Amino acid sequence: MQPTLLILAAGMASRYGSLKQIQQFGPSGETIIDYSIYDAIRAGFGKIVFIIRESFEKEFKEIFEPKLKGRVATDYVFQDMDSFIGKYEVPADRTKPWGTAHAILCAKNAINEPFAVINADDFYGADAFVKMADFLKGEAKADIYSVVGYELGKTISEHGSVSRGVCAVDGAGFLSAINERTKIYSDNGVIVYEDADGSKHELSAETPVSMNFWGFDPSVFDLSQDLFYEFLENSRSNPKAEFFIPIVADEFIKRGKGKVKVLPTSAQWFGVTYKEDAPGVQASLNELVAKGAYPNNLWK
Repeated sequence: MQPTLLILAAGMASRYGSLKQIQQFGPSGETIIDYSIYDAIRAGFGKIVFIIRESFEKEFKEIFEPKLKGRVATDYVFQDMDSFIGKYEVPADRTKPWGTAHAILCAKNAINEPFAVINADDFYGADAFVKMADFLKGEAKADIYSVVGYELGKTISEHGSVSRGVCAVDGAGFLSAINERTKIYSDNGVIVYEDADGSKHELSAETPVSMNFWGFDPSVFDLSQDLFYEFLENSRSNPKAEFFIPIVADEFIKRGKGKVKVLPTSAQWFGVTYKEDAPGVQASLNELVAKGAYPNNLWK
């Protein structure tokens, strides 16, 4: 069975103002999502499921359906505030979506096979898709999930601090903990993270970090539903609280339900954390095309 790729794109319109302006980085106008889908198809993924908002469904399909028709199966799922909330009600002051783990839960009825999850606006690199596809085809089970571990030094922005899920990995290559460090940056050639009190701690450039590229068995949906109800019970009155994927991974490990394998990659990650990052992303993609890693036009 071919695995599925779930792309978290519900936040796109708010970031770009309008989908008409989805940023084009490739030599033939490709977006970052185009490269992820291209890499996924090459690695053996059989279906692409997009998590979007219903308000931009028509625009979104106009962008992606012509390219993907006949190449890969596609499906579209909406992340609505009242999806999968059971007996709970959406608080009147809540405007923010419930978070990335809720986005996954919204895809429950569209996915029945092992699947990977990625952000729409991050470039993950071909190697990461190959490793994830191999894991999903051969190792994913109800008690074994995975996350791609990037080398921290290959995920830093020159234009400001970044937030990363820093992975602690045990001797067998499984995740023992994931700590969200919200302020990581290069300080005179050394990578550091800052605590809330301003104290600095050094991190090695090889430290594995999560860039939200996860591999799951469909069993994650039931776990996510249970945890989401717990989240709503405890945190729904906080308008800024979010239900994130690492919360699910963490509880999966803590509750003894299984293990999360860290899939190391040497791939260069890039994304647009700051608008100043955009020219660098464009230059990096042009360089990969020049080297022959990608064709000049992905969908020709």
